[in-house]
Amino acid sequence: MKKGKVYIVGAGPGDIGLITVKGLDCIKRADVIVYDNLINPQLLESAHPDAELIYAGKSFEGHAKEQHEINQLLIDKANEGNTIVRLKGADPFVLGRGGEEAEALAENRIEFEIVPGISSAIAGPAYAGIPVTHRGIASSFAVVTGHEDPSKEETSINWEKLATGVDTLVFLMGMNNLPHIVDKLIECGRSPETSVALIRHGTTPQQKTLTGTLDTIVEMSQQADFKPPVVIIIGEVVKLRDKLAWFENRPLFGKRVLVTRARAQASALSKLLIERGAEPIELPTIEIHDAPETNELDRAILELPEYDWIIFTSANGVIAFWRRIRALNLDSRWLHYVNLGAIGPATADALEYQGIHPDFIPKEYTSDGILVEFARKNINGQKILLPRADIAPKDLVEGLTALGALPYEVTAYTTRQPPELISQVREKIAERNVDVITFTSSSTVTNFLNSLGNNRNILNRATIACIGPLTASTAREAGLNVNIVAQEQTIPGLVEAIEDFYKKL
Repeated sequence: MKKGKVYIVGAGPGDIGLITVKGLDCIKRADVIVYDNLINPQLLESAHPDAELIYAGKSFEGHAKEQHEINQLLIDKANEGNTIVRLKGADPFVLGRGGEEAEALAENRIEFEIVPGISSAIAGPAYAGIPVTHRGIASSFAVVTGHEDPSKEETSINWEKLATGVDTLVFLMGMNNLPHIVDKLIECGRSPETSVALIRHGTTPQQKTLTGTLDTIVEMSQQADFKPPVVIIIGEVVKLRDKLAWFENRPLFGKRVLVTRARAQASALSKLLIERGAEPIELPTIEIHDAPETNELDRAILELPEYDWIIFTSANGVIAFWRRIRALNLDSRWLHYVNLGAIGPATADALEYQGIHPDFIPKEYTSDGILVEFARKNINGQKILLPRADIAPKDLVEGLTALGALPYEVTAYTTRQPPELISQVREKIAERNVDVITFTSSSTVTNFLNSLGNNRNILNRATIACIGPLTASTAREAGLNVNIVAQEQTIPGLVEAIEDFYKKL
């Protein structure tokens, strides 16, 4: 059997956006991924569904696997002919043990490749607003282990030269040895007034930064109960943080936001939240499925020449509709008979993706917005097709009928509560503080509350944010105190409303 290949990949410092393009490509192609403790778990979602995921993390609480076991695991999996990714936090060759793993592979004549990652030694300080070098302040920096091999009889750190020979010192894995590091630097000539920053969980929404001096930082860290993982940076560049701090100054920094959208759609909301500093917790409360019976929708599609309008009230409706268009061996040319309406930008984008520009988008992205503007048109006697969800409210159908139109509502897709929702609620939020719960439809409200049962404590301490008035009305009818309602009924509008709420606070 031909031997496989091992890619030793640096996952970056925590922010999922900081992995390299090549590193992400390796993850997608891997048969086996052996991953560390401090990687962003979202990276594993890019793996092939059949990929074998093996946790080999190490922490101060214990090791899932010892280093010799990891080395042997890589060898064994490669001998089976697999493509393996050894996914390591930050960069595999900067105070990691990637070099030892590469040696073991080389000794066993197994092909390997190193994919560098962004080191936490520079990324952590950068996200805290601290450049490791700066003209006129620091022209050199050193990265030092703060946790030497305990089996070594003597230290390999030349403290006397290090203390005063380098402008900026960055210690990794040194939080538990902070008192010793401070004592050695002062003992060897570094001024006790030298600025120090401790950066915990750098580049993630949990990032916290503590600044002081060599003389004060140990006591300050004890009072703040600072625990690993921490990057320690020592030098005058730390003072630049007052001007350059950016990551922790973002409007939603550190806020935990529950995203209840369907899994396929959650990423758009999560991405916007991450850009503003929030930590999204994805908990899909609905699943989208094609209608179990398509005869009615197919018949309506084949009869499109008889219709004046198709109005799409969601991107899901567009997607399901187009699946049936293709199943009937038709394409967008079949729609030249009718005008097309989209309830809002996201629905319009779904049509644009199919090469169709909608004829109508209301100024207000709601059913009421459609009715207000259609009231100005002469739609008396016009046939209007509404491909919608099975649980869509009847207000649009009733409103169009009142305007003299002939609406025909057909189920294009169905929504249902995910079977694992109740267990996921317990797993994801039972012991975590959630600052904001977002609802993007009435069904997300209903399903989420059903999953909670009598355990509604989370609702007492969380801010409730709804995408629009209809969703907010459902939430209020269910007894929720709605704090935020987006003025523009879109995902960007919802995020902007959450941001405005916290700015006012």
